[in-house]
Amino acid sequence: MKSTTRTVLAAPVLGMAALLMTAGPAAAAEGSVQADLSPTPAAPSGGSGQGMVEIDGTNLSFTLAAQGLLAGAPHAAHIHFGQDARNECPTAADNTDPQEFFTTTEGAPAYGEIVVSLTTTGDTSPDSALAVDRFAVGDNIEYSRGDVQVSEEVAQAILDGKAAVVVHGVDYDGDGTYSAGERGPSDLDPSLPGEATDPALCGVLNASQMGSMPQGGVETGAGSTTGVEHAGLIGAGALAVAGGALLARRRFASQN
Repeated sequence: MKSTTRTVLAAPVLGMAALLMTAGPAAAAEGSVQADLSPTPAAPSGGSGQGMVEIDGTNLSFTLAAQGLLAGAPHAAHIHFGQDARNECPTAADNTDPQEFFTTTEGAPAYGEIVVSLTTTGDTSPDSALAVDRFAVGDNIEYSRGDVQVSEEVAQAILDGKAAVVVHGVDYDGDGTYSAGERGPSDLDPSLPGEATDPALCGVLNASQMGSMPQGGVETGAGSTTGVEHAGLIGAGALAVAGGALLARRRFASQN
């Protein structure tokens, strides 16, 4: 009877101690990735660029630079990701149009849907995908933004190398402007010429060793070791609880 009673008293306390010792802070997505941008199928050669992204939890910061684009024109840019996409940049095999054009829709099976609009100001959600008044303008662009909020799924997909940066705007006929021409209206918005929304450059975001984007968490004192000291205190407290339980068992035994 005494043995049973002692076991009943000790088991919950020791079980709780074990649970506290194994519990730890949830890991948040954190890291940097970059993409080298190259021309998409049917886009004029000569364009290039780089996208750099830093993730801290669900907070995203980015820098986008591109050269060889249509001068004097806005260039929509996005981060793409899709659960069912190949999560890569499109190839000539994705060009199903018999004409020499390549649309955003044709590229979707490769790079997925828009998850972040890389606007210069304001909203960065997919709702701003065609906000042409809030994207960079010119043949050479470079800009940065911080404090862009994304979902945990998107943050992790970006760090896992499953997202791509796509810059849009192609001057197929070389007339120096976005015109309907032979390309016709956009497959995304018929009020816009297709040249304005067709993809020009693409690059998959991959793990980076770059030094231009600081690891903000480490430099601000909130790095990946945050919470370890708390885990240690939890472990010490758990051992104290376990020790107290053992002492209580011995006292109970001596009294009975």
